[in-house]
Amino acid sequence: MKTKVKYMWVVVFVVSISIAGLNGVDATHDYYGPCGKHDIEKEAQKLAPCTYAAKYRRAPVSERCCAIIEKKLNNPDCLCAILKTRTAYDAGVRPEVAVTIPKRCNIAVRPVGHKCGGFPFV
Repeated sequence: MKTKVKYMWVVVFVVSISIAGLNGVDATHDYYGPCGKHDIEKEAQKLAPCTYAAKYRRAPVSERCCAIIEKKLNNPDCLCAILKTRTAYDAGVRPEVAVTIPKRCNIAVRPVGHKCGGFPFV
């Protein structure tokens, strides 16, 4: 009798794990955020050359920063999400200043007027 009960619990456990795997746990691979399948905190770390320029409106913007921002402007929603990360916050990035970087870099194709947390790109 004890063997049958143990066997039944093993079967119930295996079936429930299988159902969970098929119905929900495995489906999370389809979700991507505004930056696709890239880790948004790691993307924020890539903007380290822009930290000083993203804190102070009158700070000079390095060529390296401009090159990075120009690439990120292909997806302005991703850039906005990066500006709202914990990494950016901890670095002292001010989103209202960071949205001015594309203009300060003289990037011709930029999302003028695109809202980023209430702050429009200029």
